[in-house]
Amino acid sequence: MTTTNRKMLEALICPQTRQRLKYDAAAQELISTAAHLAYPIRDGIPVLLVDEARQLD
Repeated sequence: MTTTNRKMLEALICPQTRQRLKYDAAAQELISTAAHLAYPIRDGIPVLLVDEARQLD
């Protein structure tokens, strides 16, 4: 992943909490620690839908 793409992902916010997301490169997810959700990245596109997010333990 390029630096520009990484910076773009780091600028995204959680649609539920409006807080920054953390990029997890290994899992290809954007993590919302406040909402305890992991949003998937599919084919390089972040899916920022609460219904599509995975609940974190």
